[in-house]
Amino acid sequence: MAEPIHSPGTVRQDDVFQFVAAPASHGGKPATRIDTHGAAVFLAGDRALKIKRAVRFPFLDYSTLERRKAACDQELAVNRRFAPRIYRRVLPITREADGTLQIDGAGEPVEWAVDMMRFDEGRTIDRIAADGPIDPNLVAAIAGAIAASHHAAPEAATAPWIASIEPIIADNTAAFEEGGFPADQVATLDRASRAAFDHCRSRLEERGAQGLVRWCHGDLHLANIVLIDGAPVLFDAIEFDPLIASVDVLYDLAFPLMDFVHYGRCDAAAELLNQYLAVTPRQNGDALGLLPLLLSMRAAIRAKVMLSRPADDAGSVRSNRATADAYFALARRLIAPPPPRLIAVGGLSGTGKSVLARALAGHIAPLPGAVVLRSDVARKRLFGVGDTERLPPTAYSPEVTAQVYRSLGERAAQILAQGHSVIVDAVFAKAEERQAIEGIATDAGCAFLGLYLAADLKTRMDRVSRRTGDASDATPDIVRQQQAYEQGAIGWTGIDASGTPDQTLARAVGTLGRGDQACST
Repeated sequence: MAEPIHSPGTVRQDDVFQFVAAPASHGGKPATRIDTHGAAVFLAGDRALKIKRAVRFPFLDYSTLERRKAACDQELAVNRRFAPRIYRRVLPITREADGTLQIDGAGEPVEWAVDMMRFDEGRTIDRIAADGPIDPNLVAAIAGAIAASHHAAPEAATAPWIASIEPIIADNTAAFEEGGFPADQVATLDRASRAAFDHCRSRLEERGAQGLVRWCHGDLHLANIVLIDGAPVLFDAIEFDPLIASVDVLYDLAFPLMDFVHYGRCDAAAELLNQYLAVTPRQNGDALGLLPLLLSMRAAIRAKVMLSRPADDAGSVRSNRATADAYFALARRLIAPPPPRLIAVGGLSGTGKSVLARALAGHIAPLPGAVVLRSDVARKRLFGVGDTERLPPTAYSPEVTAQVYRSLGERAAQILAQGHSVIVDAVFAKAEERQAIEGIATDAGCAFLGLYLAADLKTRMDRVSRRTGDASDATPDIVRQQQAYEQGAIGWTGIDASGTPDQTLARAVGTLGRGDQACST
């Protein structure tokens, strides 16, 4: 990996860094310094000052004061799109007439800084993911924030994005070779990445024509998403080169998906994918075959960045290298996904099918987890209403229900054809419905697992009566009517769903066996 080329002004910048790091520069408040390959951030009180390091890389040039000032201005402009509360202004570090340095003084500017609102560093999503499981409601909010940013992002040219992919792969490979990773593993990753790009090129070009190449955030790993007042905020977007951030929206999404997997939170990764697909155009669900390449590229880039991260002591060097090793290993896993599988989750209303399907998605390879198709949502889509809008009884006629099941099967087949696993959540009370979904897996040449949930009538009625804001239109009366269903011999794996959701999940996971891409913390 190329070392940064320091400009002649580096010594002066070191003096500036020492000054900004001193408590006296902040009214006696202690300052914490955080270094990245391109900047130094100083945290003091309720303020964060970000100063571009006087370095030059192949992808950025901060070697002169003028370039650093322009980069600060660009960072402010770009990031106010995502986090206007955080990004305040650009201010100078000045040398006064008496030779002293001042923050935002009246003298000659000797450095420039982005002035930002300081937030609780412990509330970045990487810290939250490292500490434990992620609340699905938070994941849904993150998906919404990312989807909103993509919707608002300006469309960008497709050709430069496509042309950048092979150089990205080559640059990653060169960094891994120089970083001393095993030569055979580096070569295998390089070959697989190039082959995947050749396979995906036409779909990537098609997505550009659909307007899905946009000026995105560009660096959306979990450390660049923070909770402020309970809401996720995207920050620290790429500002030094709009072309680097002008990518397919799925490549932008791939960064947090991959990072959740890195932290062993495949449940959150699968939830993020499903929530994003639910609120964005159908074309994203038609491009799941791109994910192995895009996810692997993001993991490889993160490994490369960790190799170049500044470190002041041997412990930091070892920590950075261990993280780089983990991301490199993840890049290799992601580029070689196992075959997809089809899981059907059936059972009468109130057995907890939808809760289980969502929780199970992160346990299903390939990474980042299965796409969940729910009959209740498919029915609402068929009638063009919101997920929680109640439908009339005519929407549940045998003819309509048959149409819903056909649409689920067709969509499942489309997802499987892309090499991605799918979970179909529906009652599946009739033998022909179960046979039809099994036939989808047979036609696709993939493994099938049918899970049929069971719980007593009282439990099911209690659960349905407590539902609010849900896509299901089932009522306690409907639950009681379902007792008369002639279900015949089920033939699927029975799951006792009378206990807690966690107990039901544990029973279901026990039927899966260990996947080739299981998460690990």
